[in-house]
Amino acid sequence: MGLNSDFELVRKYLDGDEQAFNEIVHRFREKIYWHARRMLGNHLDADEVTQEVIIVLYKKLKTFNFNSSLYTWIYRITSNLSINYLNKKKIKKFFSFDDTPQTDLTENADMVKNLEDKEKLEKVEKALQSLPVKQREVFILRHFEGFSYKEISEMTGKKIGTLKANYFHALNKILETVEDE
Repeated sequence: MGLNSDFELVRKYLDGDEQAFNEIVHRFREKIYWHARRMLGNHLDADEVTQEVIIVLYKKLKTFNFNSSLYTWIYRITSNLSINYLNKKKIKKFFSFDDTPQTDLTENADMVKNLEDKEKLEKVEKALQSLPVKQREVFILRHFEGFSYKEISEMTGKKIGTLKANYFHALNKILETVEDE
């Protein structure tokens, strides 16, 4: 999935090929969801934002200017819609985790490990949600998505120094929150 094939799909879609749009959604839907999930903290909100992103993509793909990767452009849209969603709903620090997939575990050891992993995940999710939105966004893009500071700067329009400071503060707050619990 290189730039050329993404750009090729966009061009095909712009030329009227609806199947190309379906392929774009197929390629990026899970990444959109997980980015929104990390920003918002729960499945229902992330699912709603994912649907909004797909609608925006359908309507706005004609404005894509091919100056950045399609991946970067989509993440910017996802971040913006997630932040807007947070602002609209005035979501507070804590979110439910009732959407954690249930698995059929047959051994007690597996069940204990699963519970421990869930507790760790909940601590990290809780710590993420306690961050200011700007720090959360930078932390997610840098830590979970693996973007460089330069790429994040292009996506957000913020200076690299500001991004590094936000990441540093976010990391310290997350470590502090997880250690306190």
